[in-house]
Amino acid sequence: MTYIIVDFEATCSDRNEVPREEMEIIEIGAVALWQNGPDLRGEFQSFVKPTRHPVLTDFCRRLTSITQKKVEAADPFPAVLERFAAWIQAFDSPVFCSWGDYDRYQLQQDCSYHDVPYPFGEEHINIKTRFASSLNLRKACGLEQALRRVGLPFEGTPHRGIDDARNMANLSGYLFF
Repeated sequence: MTYIIVDFEATCSDRNEVPREEMEIIEIGAVALWQNGPDLRGEFQSFVKPTRHPVLTDFCRRLTSITQKKVEAADPFPAVLERFAAWIQAFDSPVFCSWGDYDRYQLQQDCSYHDVPYPFGEEHINIKTRFASSLNLRKACGLEQALRRVGLPFEGTPHRGIDDARNMANLSGYLFF
């Protein structure tokens, strides 16, 4: 089994300019870890060109640090998902893992909207709840707080898909093994 730790960044707004059901993935960040150890097996990162709301809001650009130029130069979701799905399938028994359930729902929503196959099986590991359980926390916390709790620094830029995925992988000793 291989854990595929995924983080998506999506179009968003703080003023309801982008309704939740119309949010679209604009970055896929993922890392693959062996089941039996924290060894990194690979990484995937790609920006995605949104179609419903092609112009990123100021809030989205500030939150993610993703520029309009990056998404305009990117391929649309079906083309990026095809590459991502091929990358996923290169691993033995891939299991989708993410911080909370948002990423799973966002991927399902985008796959449905673009009428493309969902690239994972039924299994999904919610890393946020698994981390809280492993540390006997009464309430789940955010990724940056989780890292602080175990004395690890956040590496990279928060709310960037690949950096968030790498930081989740840094918590693997508290999650899987």
